Amino acid sequence: MIETADRRRAAELLGRFEAAGAQPVETAILQPAGTLLDLYGEDIRARAFVTTDPLAGEAMLRPDFTVPVVQAHMANGAAPARYCYAGEVFRRQETDEGRPREYLQVGFEIFDGGDPAAADAEVFDLLRAALAEWSPVAATGDLGLLIAAVEGLTTSERRRTALRRHIWRPVRFRRLMERFAGRAEVRAERAALIAQLDDAAAETLIAGAGPLVGLRGEGEIAARLTALREDREVPPISAAEAEVIDTLLSLDTMLADALAPIRDLAADLPALGPAADRLEARAEALSRRGHDPATLPFAPAHGRTAMEYYDGFVFTLSAPGRPDLPALATGGRYDALTAALGGGRAVPAVGGVIRPGLLGEPG
Repeated sequence: MIETADRRRAAELLGRFEAAGAQPVETAILQPAGTLLDLYGEDIRARAFVTTDPLAGEAMLRPDFTVPVVQAHMANGAAPARYCYAGEVFRRQETDEGRPREYLQVGFEIFDGGDPAAADAEVFDLLRAALAEWSPVAATGDLGLLIAAVEGLTTSERRRTALRRHIWRPVRFRRLMERFAGRAEVRAERAALIAQLDDAAAETLIAGAGPLVGLRGEGEIAARLTALREDREVPPISAAEAEVIDTLLSLDTMLADALAPIRDLAADLPALGPAADRLEARAEALSRRGHDPATLPFAPAHGRTAMEYYDGFVFTLSAPGRPDLPALATGGRYDALTAALGGGRAVPAVGGVIRPGLLGEPG
């Protein structure tokens, strides 16, 4: 049950975003499941309420606003625009820990590639100002640095693709890095299977294994086996490049203090250079809006587990002294999402959302 006070606060925040030049938009509560499944795979089912319509097929109760807002924007020509919205979102909870399954989101989005650093700073500044009475604790990151580092690794495209896919899954990402860098022993079962492929074709091994179990067909299984054999021949990721990834994952400092170390890392992995330039431009844009980079916490990997469509700047604004609560506000850049939903056309985009139900009375 959403409280009347929360709806009133959501309306106030929406008015604030309209005053900042955003056009209010609405999206359907029931969203086609296909788009979300294409973007996030079956993982989204664990977090969304899914139903089936006899005519329209699978649908989900709206898990957030960003995807439908991006879809609508890209369908309408993708010109520069600012949007705001307010309404319910729905999330399944695996355990009953008092977490709401229905709550309000109020958001602000910018679609404009004219000055991405300035747009990042504008969204952060607007949400932080909207929450000023609650004295939020800010934290920032930049997943674009980690993505750039992965794309610059001297290894096979298959390995880079696997790492990119799991950037938002820290445990799986770490295991892949350990294996690709030669720092982890190959499991005995995997080694034995690959050894068999030296003497027999994948199709032969599949035929001898008995009836197929599961959803994968024989062709898909054969392709996977062939990929395992080919991957064995790929040299390990160098120690220097693996160290760059390790440093990015562990770096946790103030934004002003992060720039020099990241520039140093770019000497070992030049692909980091353009991402470092974007970070520096953003720090300058934040400074122009009164946010001192010397006092703004920064960790490149901040937000990896909770912000899976963000691919650049990310931030959270949290309640002081309440680490048990979700963030009051989250936001970031999602350029790749616009390309995925725009049929290849991409528009630089950044936005953020506030959860009015977490605010309570100002401190």
